[in-house]
Amino acid sequence: MGLLHPEQKVAGGAGNPVPPPLRQQSMPHKRPRKVLADRLVVAILFAGSMVAILVTVGIVLSLVFETVRFLQIVPLTEFLFSLHWSPQTAIRTDQVGASGEFGAVPLITGTLLISAIALAVAAPTGLFCAIYLAEYAGSKTRAIIKPTLEILAGVPTVVYGFFAVLVIAPILRAGGDEIGLSISSESALAAGLVMGIMTIPFVSSTADDALVAVPLSLKEGALALGSTRSEAIRKIVVPAALPGIMGGMLLAASRAIGETMIVVMAAGLAANLSLNPLEAVTTVTVQIVTLLTGDQEFDSAKTLAAFALGLLLFLVTLVLNVIAQYIVKNYREQYD
Repeated sequence: MGLLHPEQKVAGGAGNPVPPPLRQQSMPHKRPRKVLADRLVVAILFAGSMVAILVTVGIVLSLVFETVRFLQIVPLTEFLFSLHWSPQTAIRTDQVGASGEFGAVPLITGTLLISAIALAVAAPTGLFCAIYLAEYAGSKTRAIIKPTLEILAGVPTVVYGFFAVLVIAPILRAGGDEIGLSISSESALAAGLVMGIMTIPFVSSTADDALVAVPLSLKEGALALGSTRSEAIRKIVVPAALPGIMGGMLLAASRAIGETMIVVMAAGLAANLSLNPLEAVTTVTVQIVTLLTGDQEFDSAKTLAAFALGLLLFLVTLVLNVIAQYIVKNYREQYD
């Protein structure tokens, strides 16, 4: 029998050593000051996370309350389905003036028309730029092109407006005269083209990040099975990155719908109900700014109409978000 530890005892003479008692180690406890600091940090983080929710709720409630007041003056059917927008009303009872027409259809049509033109420019151009940067460009080329594209996002919108008025609109008019088309000096086409150039960085940057994040094993597996590089990108990489690409498209659409300065300078203020991109139109945001410019009485239908337009714009953006989330969810389930 081997030597026993001095603290070990022999039990029952059987020669089985009994292990020494384990030393009880006290678990470290957090100091009260550290616990208080942790709770304070958690409280600050929670308050910060609630700011966005509270601000959103406040904005929606303010729009809803003022819209209800507007609908007490103007019927909802007239606001949603009337084809004429002329918010000029008589300020005093003894003043001769129009009663005003508050049909939002021309504004919605103009907003969707200009946004569609902008997305027709930004979506393919931004996506092609992202695919080239993520899959084909070398490191030096990428280091030059990507920052240059992102500079476009920092250019003030009034500069884009000057560019539309001084460069794009004259080119469109001259080109229209050459082929026998009458293009207005202020047109939805000019505003949409410049707005599309402005929103290219939103699509390209987001799509590039999504394409780079696709696991390399997916592309390598397609190449190993005999796919060409373009087939692997078209059938594997792009569908796998679709949630991020859709996020960029949605960001660009929201940016186009909410743009004001370019539309004011390039498309004008006329509330024309037209789907012709060669004519002057206006948008919801432009009319909101027009209605709230100067001293206004917040009891008149003219001023309250701005809040109704704001709520309508919010609902349109919400519908776009729901559609995009539905598409993203379906493709995410397919490629997860």
